[in-house]
Amino acid sequence: MRSRLRSKIHRATVTDTSIDYEGSIAIDKSLLQAANIAEYDQVQVVNLTNGSRFWSYAIEGEAGEICINGAAAHLSNVDDLVIIMAYGTYQEALGLPSWIQSRIYGLFDPTILRLDENNKIISPGQVISPYD
Repeated sequence: MRSRLRSKIHRATVTDTSIDYEGSIAIDKSLLQAANIAEYDQVQVVNLTNGSRFWSYAIEGEAGEICINGAAAHLSNVDDLVIIMAYGTYQEALGLPSWIQSRIYGLFDPTILRLDENNKIISPGQVISPYD
């Protein structure tokens, strides 16, 4: 099995934190849909502002919202920039020539969303392929 990046929301701005909430990261519903991240998918969050990293799960948020909840709220502040990533696990294409493997893995290239400072998409659903 091979774990690969499936979805990435790049440079999201944290709009709120809530230590007393049970956990999770609330993400604007339209961003979840555009990035192909389902509610309760496991996500890794990398804070560009302070360098912290943590794992959580995604829940639907209000328009423009990126809210870090629970204990992870200690790792982020309002206006911090974060990267939110979801991964998928895929069967290895063992025994196949490398050119075929690259075509197979190309079917699973990640969806990358780049956001502006208001959490609006500036490059919608761009797929980045190392095989192009």
